[in-house]
Amino acid sequence: MFKKTCLSVAIAALLVHPLNASAASDADLQAIREQIQQLKQSYEQRIAQLEQRLQAAEANSKQAETVAAQAQATAQQAGVAQAAPGAVAGTGSEGAFNPAISLILGGTYGSLRQDPAIPATGFAMNPNPGHEQGFNLGESELGISANIDADYRGVATLALDPAGGVSVENAFVQTSALGNGLNLKFGRYFSGLGYLNEQHAHAWDFVDQPLAYAALWENQLGEDGVQLKWLAPTDTFIELGAELGRGRGFPGSGRVKNGTGSGVLFAHVGDDIGIEHSWRVGASLHKTHAADRISDVVPDLPGTANGVSNSFSGDSQTTGLDFVWKYAPNGNIRNSYVKVQGEYFRRRESGLLAYDINTATIGPVIDIFSVTQSGWYLQGVYQFMPAWRTGLRYDRLDPGVATIGARNAGNVIGNYAFNPSRLTWMVDYNPSEFSRLRLQLARDNSRQGLSDNQFFVQYIMSLGAHGAHQY
Repeated sequence: MFKKTCLSVAIAALLVHPLNASAASDADLQAIREQIQQLKQSYEQRIAQLEQRLQAAEANSKQAETVAAQAQATAQQAGVAQAAPGAVAGTGSEGAFNPAISLILGGTYGSLRQDPAIPATGFAMNPNPGHEQGFNLGESELGISANIDADYRGVATLALDPAGGVSVENAFVQTSALGNGLNLKFGRYFSGLGYLNEQHAHAWDFVDQPLAYAALWENQLGEDGVQLKWLAPTDTFIELGAELGRGRGFPGSGRVKNGTGSGVLFAHVGDDIGIEHSWRVGASLHKTHAADRISDVVPDLPGTANGVSNSFSGDSQTTGLDFVWKYAPNGNIRNSYVKVQGEYFRRRESGLLAYDINTATIGPVIDIFSVTQSGWYLQGVYQFMPAWRTGLRYDRLDPGVATIGARNAGNVIGNYAFNPSRLTWMVDYNPSEFSRLRLQLARDNSRQGLSDNQFFVQYIMSLGAHGAHQY
């Protein structure tokens, strides 16, 4: 139809000018016929070119849709997409730019009455992450992630130290094609035990981790190894997991020979109750072995005010329980919600303790040592209006009563008869998913006779694409 129309227009244009039929010669008629034929061929060529361009455009569009669908399916199969009911997707998309790159900028101002280097009473042989006084840039976090191909996805998180230097926080590969609810992760990662351990610092609800995480896990248990998760094909969220690793993070000391240095088992169960409530409970077991694990500046007895260096070699086993409950009126978390969570850890360690390994006279005193220590916290966060949240947390530690060999009975404190605790309140402002400003106050009674009123101001800013956080 289009060809016929164009031809009719051409003929009409040529016949507009009046011709004297009686005067037209055969040569004039032939010239007109040739002009019409040329116009016809020209329009046919142009139409053919347009049709080819249309077909090419349609083919490219279908190919782009196919690639996008494959990328989306691969991302959905990745482990980060397997969150419990009630999980909220984060911002950014790996499909928008390959790889997805994000940068977290954070900093604090801290005002503390006591020296933050002093550890919690009864936990001097454990790590003490502590705090920073005054203005502190804090670690910046650079994240890179992408689908490698149809079978694998890679993630790397680099911690940029404010004093200079870069450390590898996470660097792992996940499978995305195992199917049957299985997900395999290998490389460096945060262990799946407990609830808070897998969360990066910028996702914490408070400036710092609970005392139990600080004293028992040095804030977070990081591992080099392999992790396998299984997500059950049920309406109820059921997740089982196992890990084998080097044992590089406290309470391990990093295995320096063949084999594995740690193992983790964990299970999580969760569900939704209507559109307003969701919950998750979990249990975990961690085992590792410490070989010459050094603890410095330990105030043992007698007369060790400045502390000594001790070494522990033995087995460490920790069991844990965790739960979280979330409530959002009418299921609308943007207006308001409540989140209540808690965790409990209990650790048993037994082996040999070498007291004062730096002594130059008689050498370290080595004898048996065992202790059971525990810690827990309970916290609640309430978003009372869009962009504004407040939270309250109480945490507590139990240093336990140690069994000490006779040779060190006069050197090492066995019973501190004191339970460290802390009460923390915070309020934060979140104008968007990319920025957070927080004020935090704490009454810290974690060190006997050294109560501390703590004040913090914190900012967290997110640049670039950032994946979803877990439930």
